[in-house]
Amino acid sequence: MTDASARPPRACTEADFTPLGHGLVRPECIVALRNGRLLVSNFDGGITVIEPGGAEWHLTATGAFALKPNGIALLADGSVLATHLGDTDGGVYRLYPDGTLDPFLLAVGGHALPPTNFVHRDALGRTWITVSTRREPRALGYRKSVSDGFIVLVDSSGARIVADGLGFANECLVAPDGDHIYVNETFAKRVSKFRIAAGGDLTRVASFDAFEGAEFPDGLALDAEGGLWIACIVSNRLLRLTDLRHREVIVDGSDPRLVAEAEAAYARDALDRAHLGRSNGGYGNLSSLAFGGPDLRRVYLGNLLNPFVACFDQAIEGLAPVHW
Repeated sequence: MTDASARPPRACTEADFTPLGHGLVRPECIVALRNGRLLVSNFDGGITVIEPGGAEWHLTATGAFALKPNGIALLADGSVLATHLGDTDGGVYRLYPDGTLDPFLLAVGGHALPPTNFVHRDALGRTWITVSTRREPRALGYRKSVSDGFIVLVDSSGARIVADGLGFANECLVAPDGDHIYVNETFAKRVSKFRIAAGGDLTRVASFDAFEGAEFPDGLALDAEGGLWIACIVSNRLLRLTDLRHREVIVDGSDPRLVAEAEAAYARDALDRAHLGRSNGGYGNLSSLAFGGPDLRRVYLGNLLNPFVACFDQAIEGLAPVHW
């Protein structure tokens, strides 16, 4: 990561947002394609595709299995990996353009995957999967005292857990050097940088934990100048970090009353699903972001509660994702 850019990002508000999509169900994760198309996870069983002109259509899994997509990643053949965030079951599935749904990974080390949060493909073809917590119900993992999240690596050697004991492992992103990975630990209120060993095991080398009231880091992306962008649920804040030391607030959609209530519950280890289930206007509980547009200066925002996603333009271009 580098120092702050000579072209500083501008702070934005809801007035800068353009809504995209209609009737989306928990549009948590967004994948932006080079051609302007957006893939949005849709909790109704598949992916919503939003075309550059605004038209949209749904790619729904065929069959009886009720897929609940959370994180998604695009593969070279046009199929999509989707994590399943069931009430008690998880795993990663592969959804094909014709609606065919195949299991990709349902167990590791002989144990079924719990509700599964995120999936990321890096430039080396490795697949990184996060499970936030082993607790049932999952909301019991919304605690600063709980650190049972883990990261699974799938590569040519198979699938195995490469990091454990994380504080609600959420989105992850391999750095351009291929030797490090960033991981949001949502309810530890921390984003951590891990070194990737030759065999794939992870060693924490740095952390940023200067998050403020009810800033729970969920989604993340890198810009072309080394800044790490973090979408925070509950606070509805979008932050830019440089050198894992300095922070800039790009979007602040926080409701002081809701933030105070959530932070008080967090302090007494009693944060629950209700604290994450309250929208705040067009922010909808910000959960993720993706850079896109013709010059990678458009920021798309995923959320947990609104039936649409939002976008706005920025001065800094994003780092081109692997699938570009």
